[in-house]
Amino acid sequence: MEQNEKNIDEAAAKEETGKGKSGRKKGIWAAGIFSLAAAVFAVGTLILRKDIKINPLVAEKYEVHGVDVSHYQGSIDWETLSRQNLDFAVIKATEGSTHIDDRFVENWQAAEQTHLYLGAYHFFSFDSAGDKQAASYIETVGTLEGKLAPVVDVEYYGNKRSNPPERAEVVQNLEMLLDTLEQHYQTKPIIYTTFTVYNDYIRGEFEDYPLWVRSIYCPPAVLFGDKWSFWQYMDTAMLDGYAGDEKYIDVNVFRGTMEELEELVIRTTECREE
Repeated sequence: MEQNEKNIDEAAAKEETGKGKSGRKKGIWAAGIFSLAAAVFAVGTLILRKDIKINPLVAEKYEVHGVDVSHYQGSIDWETLSRQNLDFAVIKATEGSTHIDDRFVENWQAAEQTHLYLGAYHFFSFDSAGDKQAASYIETVGTLEGKLAPVVDVEYYGNKRSNPPERAEVVQNLEMLLDTLEQHYQTKPIIYTTFTVYNDYIRGEFEDYPLWVRSIYCPPAVLFGDKWSFWQYMDTAMLDGYAGDEKYIDVNVFRGTMEELEELVIRTTECREE
């Protein structure tokens, strides 16, 4: 009887010891998970604050690099800017049905003197008819012979994010704009957009257009999969050669080779036999 009680006491002690070890292990695991979650949160916060920039490291693997600019960059020394590992530049031309960027003509003419492949972009207005927006772009930009296909920038502005326009109306006007540009320039325009606007208006409607995506916090594959041709990976780059109110400049990469970028250049001149 006494031996049995001793055995029972020893078994109970081992059980309590086991419970203690198990409890300590669980505590260690819990502390580890909490520390990992805290570290992930901290890194995520730094990325969102742009204190940590992972995109430039990913973008380095791409061959073709470029910038997009507007009047915000002020006066641009295109020769200086073009020498900084750049292959293309897309310049803001128009917005809505009447607005012309203050610096477009100046930028367009000066940039033509560099080696850069050039393109002109239109900022889409949710409040203007698509055909009128296209007419403004065509009149302002004129020929795109030897230039990249027209770019249409579709993103929220003002209070449009909190009060988004009806999808059907946006799709109708955007389709009208794109169709008019395509008919005039005989090439499909490039659509620039953000992840939110892509989901709200572009997805399922304009899948056969080259896509230029803004993804400044993570590589585009995270948000867009493989449905992109250009990637704006950073909006806080600082390069030499401009002096405007905006100290930063948008930098981008093309998902392809220089030869593949060349395929997006408009060539309308026909060879004729004399």
